[in-house]
Order: sequence, then C-alpha cells, then structure tokens
Amino acid sequence: MMYTYVHGGDVYTASGKKNLADYSANINPLGLPQSVKKAIVKSIAGCADYPDPFCRRLTEKLAGFLAVPGEYIFFSNGAADVLFKLALALRPKKALLLAPTFADYEKALRSVGCGIDYYLLREENNFEPQSDILRQLTPDIDFVVICNPNNPTGKLINKELLTEIIAKCKKLNIKILIDECFMDFVADENAYSMIEKLPSNNNLIILKAFTKTYAMPGLRLGYCLTADTDLLLRLHECGQDWNVSVPAQEAGCAALDETAYVKKAKKLIAKERRYLTAALNRLGAKTYGSEANYIFFKLEQPQDLKEQLLKKGFLIRSCANYHNLNGNYYRIAVKRHAVNIRFIKALKEVQNNALINGDN
Repeated sequence: MMYTYVHGGDVYTASGKKNLADYSANINPLGLPQSVKKAIVKSIAGCADYPDPFCRRLTEKLAGFLAVPGEYIFFSNGAADVLFKLALALRPKKALLLAPTFADYEKALRSVGCGIDYYLLREENNFEPQSDILRQLTPDIDFVVICNPNNPTGKLINKELLTEIIAKCKKLNIKILIDECFMDFVADENAYSMIEKLPSNNNLIILKAFTKTYAMPGLRLGYCLTADTDLLLRLHECGQDWNVSVPAQEAGCAALDETAYVKKAKKLIAKERRYLTAALNRLGAKTYGSEANYIFFKLEQPQDLKEQLLKKGFLIRSCANYHNLNGNYYRIAVKRHAVNIRFIKALKEVQNNALINGDN
C-alpha cells in the first residue's frame, strides 16, 4: 500500500502542470532572500566537514535575536523533526490536541503510542478556542499542543486564555507545546508570543521554524525553546548529532539579518490577505479572519474545487483530511498581487463552469 502524504506543497505529484502556482504551502511570498542564497553557495566548501552538532554560531545569533538564553534553544531538521524528537524524549501517555490543527502533532505522538483527546474548534466560535478547553486539562493529560496562529484556520488564541492554559498545565505538571511557526506573520506578534513566559514556566515549549518566514522549506531548519534543560539534553539524545546541515546553519545565520525583508513581507501579506478575503467573500465563500499568511475558507460548490483549480494551474489545500472538517473547507496561501488576481479569475471561471454544467 502506498504511503499517503497529507500536507500541502506537493508540487512533485502535480509537476505535470506547467507554471503551477502553489497555494497549498504557506511560504513567504517574497521568496528566498538573496543574502541567504549567497550564504548557501558560500557554505558548500564547508560541506567537506561534519556540521557543528551544537549549531554554536546559529545558536548565539538566534539567542541575541530573540533575547533568550542560548541554553533554551534546540535546533533540528525542520520543526516537524523537532515534533518527533519531542515525542521520543517525553513519551507522553495522553495528549490534548485542537481539531482541526496540523497533522504531524498526532503523527509524532502516535509513533510513541500516545493516546489523543481532541478539543473540537467550533465554526460558530470562528474556530477559536473558548474557556471550556480548561475543563479538558485533566490529571490524565500529560501533553498539550496549541498551534498559534492555528493551522489551517489562521486564528489566534486569546492571550488571557492561553495564559490560563499554561498556568493550569504548570499546576497539573502537563507539558505544553505552543507552535509559533506562523507567529512572524502576525501584525503584532509580540502581543501574542509566549516566549516571555519561558523562564517562569519549565513546562512550556515553543516551536519555531525558518521555513515559512524566510521561504526556505527545502533546507529544513526548525527549533524549539524551553527552560527545561533536562528535556533539551534528552532531545539531543533522541536523534543523530548532525541533524542540521552546514548549508542550513549558514542560511539560518544569514536569514536572521533580514529584518527589512520580514517587515516588507508582513506589509505585503496584510494587504494581499485583505484583497483575497474580500474577493473570496464576493464569490460566496465564508472566511474566518486569518491572522497568518494563509486564508481558511468554506465553499460548498463546486465540490471538486481543488481538482478544477489544478486544471487551471493552481494547487490549493483541501482540508477534508483534517479532524473536525469536511471537503467544503480549503486553505490557500497569500501570494503576490499579480498571481492572486490570476487565482481569483480562475476561481470565478471554475464557479461559472459549474453553474453552466449544473453542478450547483
């Protein structure tokens, strides 16, 4: 039986399409910065040696960038790789996940035999967690994952509620992982990030990646932050020593200097997110107010929207395989204006064809 890939970004399966616009992966629309490309090329000579197993130069630079102790940082081969190492290091017995949310939390936890409970996000609440999530934090739960902003919805959790969740987890000795991989695209990320709470919460882990922010998913560079130094030691013990390549380390160092690039991207994304949201709403889609670099929407017709758009050269993310969703939900990345115009035009054409063919 073939393994089923459940994420966006599979341009290889759809590679028969020329000039394919990939709206299924939520990557910075500005593309890989020139400085990062140069750093990668320059790093090739260093590939004759093993990578630094402790990512010392990158750790020092990131610690200064985030204003956290270097001892809090663990790098790995992408954020997803950190998830699997966390599962191995912690071996939780029962976890609480949002539904819908990113699939690899469950995949990593199932790999160590962890049971899963779900907190169901409700459409009537705009897919935002409510205070009733606190009731599901019970003594038999030993691991909680909150994606903020959530994937695929793009919704932020209320900061006061998240603070309560962290406090209750601390009281019950529950490890809590907050995935902030898309936080860099939020208008005021400092108002929502929980990095400041790390020193006073040994049970808190924050997941981050260079992937989305700097448009470098092909390099694989992610990390987690925690004040639990025993956990960090176990993370090193749960995988190979050379888990971040020389090019990835050098790319990360170069990326951290790209503050103007990130600022420009945030401005572009905010503007284009407004454009796409308004256009989707005019075409009868229901949107939910994403704060990230992607838009989550519901559109009941045509039912084969993903397939019809692919024929026109646009790859989107169907959310049919997310827990608590069905085939009427989709997620699209926010891209540059010219391609977004073409996308909306293609969507209109698909809808018109469906009307003509009597699919609605």
